[in-house]
Amino acid sequence: MTRIEFYSNADPKLHVACQLVAKAFQDAKRVLVLVPDEPVCRTMDRLLWTFQATGFIPHCMSHDALASETPVLIARDGTSLPHDEVLLNLSEQCPSFFARFERLIEVVGRDDVDKQLGRNRYRFYRDRGFEIAHKNWSESLT
Repeated sequence: MTRIEFYSNADPKLHVACQLVAKAFQDAKRVLVLVPDEPVCRTMDRLLWTFQATGFIPHCMSHDALASETPVLIARDGTSLPHDEVLLNLSEQCPSFFARFERLIEVVGRDDVDKQLGRNRYRFYRDRGFEIAHKNWSESLT
């Protein structure tokens, strides 16, 4: 069964996502970052190259020719996915294909709209019997 982790109060959300991707990469896990749209896709692509001062996270788009060899992929949907290790969801909805992954990471920002969308996703998983770990990002920094 998929392990589900929620990180709430993630601010700024995309930087937190990059930190979580970096941790999974350090643990030798392959990661699919699911993004809601093209602007977020471009921003994540740029951040994964630049957010660390001393390195970068090797990544590409899921439809790229190198996707099967690349540890971190960015995708806008669940088609043609070459692995099923870690799914980091940045979209507003529950991905229909999440259960094929070993681990699902949900990142929820601080704004009220994102919190409500995160609560909806949390209920969706909980109501289907998934065990969920929750971590408050702002508390984990202290």
